[in-house]
Amino acid sequence: MLSHCRNRAYGRSMDAPRYRWVVLAVGTCAQGATAAYFLGLAAVTPALRDYFALDLAGVGVLIGVISVGLVPTLIPWGAAADRFGERGVMTIGLLGAATALGATALQTDPVAAGALLVLAGASGAAVNAASGRAVMTWFPAGSRGFAMAVRQTSVPLGAALAALALPVVAVTGGVPAVFVTLALTSLAAAVAVAVWVREPPGAPARRVRATGRTRDVLADRRLQRLSLAGLLLVVPQFLGSVFLVEILHEGSGLPLAAAGALLGLTQLLGAAGRLGNGMWSDRAGRLRPLRIVAAAVAAGFALAALVQPGPVVLLAAVLVPAAALAISWNGLVFTAAGELAPPGRAATAMAVSNTANYVAAAATPVLGGLVAQALGWPAMLTLGAVAALGAIAALHHLAEPGGVAAPAPARTRT
Repeated sequence: MLSHCRNRAYGRSMDAPRYRWVVLAVGTCAQGATAAYFLGLAAVTPALRDYFALDLAGVGVLIGVISVGLVPTLIPWGAAADRFGERGVMTIGLLGAATALGATALQTDPVAAGALLVLAGASGAAVNAASGRAVMTWFPAGSRGFAMAVRQTSVPLGAALAALALPVVAVTGGVPAVFVTLALTSLAAAVAVAVWVREPPGAPARRVRATGRTRDVLADRRLQRLSLAGLLLVVPQFLGSVFLVEILHEGSGLPLAAAGALLGLTQLLGAAGRLGNGMWSDRAGRLRPLRIVAAAVAAGFALAALVQPGPVVLLAAVLVPAAALAISWNGLVFTAAGELAPPGRAATAMAVSNTANYVAAAATPVLGGLVAQALGWPAMLTLGAVAALGAIAALHHLAEPGGVAAPAPARTRT
């Protein structure tokens, strides 16, 4: 039945440019489904603490183990997507995530639940690695930046929807219902991927002619520099997202509800910025917008460090745009990584970039908290500015990937 529906849908649309938007929509929903448990479980930490009898540190570990499963599996999933195509990889990963999350609903022991969440993270990494490849294969360079930006907005939007829905589910059905809901979401995404995701004609042949091995991709100096830039830009991104409420509320006296509302505004502005940067990069290349955004982030965080402590209205007027800009760059790096890759290795290259991002995402909240505790909020904000400047240095003289618009065609590839 699924095969019949899939073949009919694909047969009607395969030759039409609009089918690429079907693939993008399904990939975006799949990425949102994984974001729902990667990031959305934080919305029900009180319920998780009560259900599993955990303290605050314990519940942090329970949620954090999802990333423990994700980081070491991104590159293998990316290599598998390059070899076998994204449809099978994403479907298997989403089914694995659905199974692990469903099994977690049956657990009352936090150790067993944590082990299953490691498996859910490892399975969901397949979507992070493969869904970007679907954009690379279906969209030409002139619209790829915007398409990748659409995909990237699925992460904050999926997390936001989960933050709205999961507390209601926890109140009405308890923690087991939360995990059942997340499992069903992943299962629905797996079915959608199996039915509608396809590769453009000729893609299997291009996979056979894939250039280089995984270790060759890992050794690419251009990709290493780009990944380093992304790692450094994660620092202001997570400093702004994780500590914005604390800075405005505890550090400057803004009411908690108002500080939370400004965090929500920051996330929305960041998602809009991802779309805007994607469209910009389709005209100006990937790296020029990335350098400009990094410079703006550095300036914004440096200025915020100067005005904190100070009038909270002034601090919010500086910090909210800076934190939103710090959210907006991801699609530029992700797209550039795929375009820098050897033929047939886009998913592997994007997985390398994503791995660097997740390593920084895991370390930044701890580092930022230690700096703020020891030296104060201005020092922590300065850390974000310095990291953004480091990203600019990593990108210095790095040429645009081949096949995309570049404002200075005479540049020499480095």
